[in-house]
Amino acid sequence: MQLYGLARSLLTDPLFWVVTLLAVGMLLGTRRPAGGRRWVLAGLVILVLLGWRLPSNAVMHQLETWHPPAVQDPSAYAGVVVLGGSFESALLQVMREKVQLNAHAERLTEAVALAREHPSLPIVFTGGCVDTGEGFVAEAELAHRFFTQMGLAPDRVQYESASRTTFENALLTAQLSGVDKTQPWLLLTSAWHMPRAMATFQTQGWNVTPWPVDFRGSEQTPWTAYSLTRGVQQWQFALHECLGLFAYWVSGRATL
Repeated sequence: MQLYGLARSLLTDPLFWVVTLLAVGMLLGTRRPAGGRRWVLAGLVILVLLGWRLPSNAVMHQLETWHPPAVQDPSAYAGVVVLGGSFESALLQVMREKVQLNAHAERLTEAVALAREHPSLPIVFTGGCVDTGEGFVAEAELAHRFFTQMGLAPDRVQYESASRTTFENALLTAQLSGVDKTQPWLLLTSAWHMPRAMATFQTQGWNVTPWPVDFRGSEQTPWTAYSLTRGVQQWQFALHECLGLFAYWVSGRATL
């Protein structure tokens, strides 16, 4: 599982491909200088283009608007399923002895807001291991700490703590006591992750409606907008989701 995660991280990291092109160019340069320069030039051009916000925003916007969000009052649903992915590594959690959130924390803060605005709305959090090996911590345990710190009663949220993937989120959450996946549920996750999450849950027989948060793309982006940091991050999210959706479709875990 660790090797698979490493391979997936490398394949979906734009900078990995840039470094690969540069490395190939340098290796070829000792024997074929002209060919080597072309590979290096290609790597540098891609690196510069990664920071151009227009194409990355366009791709993210398409992912985030794939499914229209719920229009009904949340109280009309059987509950809300909150997907994990909002915590830093387990090692950092152990080192700091506090709950450390990452850039996707809106999945959790939105769940808190829904719980407070709709006291009778069931909340289900699904998320297993953050890391394996030394310092293992289940996301569900971290979520329990966070929700408790935010003032939610201990029995306000139901937790699924064994899943490691979106597919397992859908599969294992349906096995929780009192959860009927045929009833209408809200699915809360990052907007760019929603296409794969919806496809996976629906393939597993869930009656889900999207409740997207953590938006990253925009419909209108100035041609001059440029940020290498933001651009690389957006392309990484987009590649991760597109590759994941394709892999799930090929394996039959999700139907497009």
